Amino acid sequence: MERLPVAVLGATGMVGQKFIVLLENHPFFEVKELVASPRSAGQPFGKVCRWKQERPLSSEIGNMIVKSTEEELKSKILFSGLDSSVAGPVEEKFAHAGHLVISNSKNHRMDEDVPLIIPEINPDHLELIKKQPYTGAIITNSNCSTMFLAMTLAPLHRKFGVDAVNVTTMQAVSGAGYPGVASLDILGNIIPYIKDEEEKLETETQKILGTYTEKGVIPADIKISAQCHRVPVYDGHTETLSIKFSNVPSIEDVRNTLAEFRGLPQELKLPSAPDNPIVVLDEEDRPQPLRDVWTNRGMSLCVGRIRECPVFDVKMIILGHNTVRGAAGASILNAETLVKTGYYSTDFHNWIYSVLYSREDSLKR
Repeated sequence: MERLPVAVLGATGMVGQKFIVLLENHPFFEVKELVASPRSAGQPFGKVCRWKQERPLSSEIGNMIVKSTEEELKSKILFSGLDSSVAGPVEEKFAHAGHLVISNSKNHRMDEDVPLIIPEINPDHLELIKKQPYTGAIITNSNCSTMFLAMTLAPLHRKFGVDAVNVTTMQAVSGAGYPGVASLDILGNIIPYIKDEEEKLETETQKILGTYTEKGVIPADIKISAQCHRVPVYDGHTETLSIKFSNVPSIEDVRNTLAEFRGLPQELKLPSAPDNPIVVLDEEDRPQPLRDVWTNRGMSLCVGRIRECPVFDVKMIILGHNTVRGAAGASILNAETLVKTGYYSTDFHNWIYSVLYSREDSLKR
């Protein structure tokens, strides 16, 4: 398959950098354009980016000249790691210009015509694209903590019916970007407030687990109470869940349902898809960010301490890599699903391809 040229919006930020790392040597995509703020435009990426990734910056990417969000782009697929303060109108502009914007930003997640996608759970929501007013399209992935909550609840809700969830998050400092939280605020401390995070968990999860209809997505009827905290951990968001079910399962049923969960990305064997999107751990003291956050290249969710809850029915602890599965990796998996899937109707499949490619540059499969 011929690799497709892509651009990274917000390339100098933490999520933008993670896009660059995860797209290196990708079998589907090749980074051809890097886009950032006007103050970085026109300069080599390596000069304007404070590189904070575990892998060294390649000379090819480092020497690439940064483009401004005001410039026209050649790449049809754009991965957006833009800050929410600027993402909304910029993503709309590129979608109107015929680009397919795969966004990690919050701005359009709850728009009625924008799909909020976890491809293992709700790929049918991609049909919302047809309702958009753009020549191109905008597709979003969720907030990182929402990602892990929704992935856990989806197979359980389908099988047993989830009525209510009480979730408490312990979120890594990398989720705040760079420079993020001041060291004097976070070292030896816990901050019991992250702006808008609790609202995202409570609303985005309902949309993801909702039912697609021709009129739009009907949110799942699940009551969610969230409390969010920033903790002195570098990577990995940990969440404690207490779940109330319509049909109360056994602990063994919960464990097996999570461990056996698979979705469309696994069926298609997509490059970024882990064989097991949910890994169940049996040790009493797991999951732990230091030991488990990179499970399956950071693309799997880890679940442990599944046990009875004296208030609701079942409680557990979950962990996910916030900048990989919870951000850049999720967007890339969404893009892989779009270009590879044959799941949709012929009309929709052809429509997606017509957005991405002109007839003479049609995808070679």
